[in-house]
Amino acid sequence: MEAAKAERSTMTKADIVEKVYQKIGFSKKEASELVELVFSSLKEVLQNGDKVKISGFGNFVVREKHERVGRNPQTGEQMKISARRVISFRPSQVLKAMLDGEDITGMKEDDDE
Repeated sequence: MEAAKAERSTMTKADIVEKVYQKIGFSKKEASELVELVFSSLKEVLQNGDKVKISGFGNFVVREKHERVGRNPQTGEQMKISARRVISFRPSQVLKAMLDGEDITGMKEDDDE
């Protein structure tokens, strides 16, 4: 089981650029600019507090977390945790089914979550 974990890797932005380059045939510079444009657009939408919905993949949602009292795990001392915004990702039913190895043919890609 440990060997299977060692074989897994992380996909980076450079890997995505390489896939776009190979699949679409743009130059590497054009592929890089395209990927950068997509990510900057996603960041801008999320920064504005809007939801990003990618059909067949999932939804990215910005949530507001209120200020609250927590504990320092080392000392047990109470401390204030400031209010902040966090991003949540909810995978689509199609993505969940793919991860579970289910047949997705005929499955509706559009989630209204």
